[in-house]
Amino acid sequence: MKKYRISVPVATIWTDPSLVRPVDKAAIDAKSGMTVWLNNMTRQQTIELCKAKRVQTQALFGDEVIIDEIKDEWAKVYVPNQSSSKDRRGYPGWIPAGQLIKSDLPAAEPVIVQSRTAAFYDLNRRKVFELSFGTVLPLIDEIPFDEVKVDSPLGPGILLKKDVILPDEQHLHTGTEIVRNAERFLELPYLWSGTSAYGYDCSGFTYSMLRVGGYFIPRDADEQSLLGLSIDPAEAAPGDLLFFAYEKGKGYVHHVGIYYDEGRFIHSPTPGAIVSITEIKGSKYEEELCAVRRYWRA
Repeated sequence: MKKYRISVPVATIWTDPSLVRPVDKAAIDAKSGMTVWLNNMTRQQTIELCKAKRVQTQALFGDEVIIDEIKDEWAKVYVPNQSSSKDRRGYPGWIPAGQLIKSDLPAAEPVIVQSRTAAFYDLNRRKVFELSFGTVLPLIDEIPFDEVKVDSPLGPGILLKKDVILPDEQHLHTGTEIVRNAERFLELPYLWSGTSAYGYDCSGFTYSMLRVGGYFIPRDADEQSLLGLSIDPAEAAPGDLLFFAYEKGKGYVHHVGIYYDEGRFIHSPTPGAIVSITEIKGSKYEEELCAVRRYWRA
């Protein structure tokens, strides 16, 4: 039986179809116009995605989903590569059925998009659309001198070598390499439920940086804080994840970032803010720090 996969560069997973607003039209069409969608929203409308919990997460081109039901051109799905206590099958939510396609991709060695965005071309070198950092597609062949041929839910296509990590270049990233990738997104505006180069929420940022580094961790901050190797905060090293909780660190885990260096961390802070580097000492985060976890290996 063929699997269903994301057929657009970035698919937003909604809490319920009834929560889609007129301004969200570009996000739910078959082309998934992320740039148009984000540019059309006011700052307050972007913040309201969080306040009203309109969206849950995002998935990237080629990612597999499990369909539970289809209702009025919407599919209730689960994203297997985003583990969550919400459902054992993966992160749940609703997606326009037009952003899904039946596709069996071969079990070939993958390439990973390492550029912030990368042009995806058809075999006639016509640009189809831009893929996000972290997109994973099966490699078909390397093309001299600067291209690779990949498979995709839409059929074979072309990517530039400079935009991808080839199979023989892939390895489990060190903490420093995780930080270097995170730096690429400094000043990127926060996006509630975002897991793409067009915008991240706090845990979408950590999830995505570790995914490219070869580590699949839970999607949400509270669940990320329960796994990995527990590290004494005084021993935190670049690439470690820092977790912050309400009630001066004793309540619910509400935020996560990546330790940067010298008492600083890099994170996607909150709706209306941008990816930034923050000094912990003297900030509101100092008394909320509740855990440090290491997923990376030396």
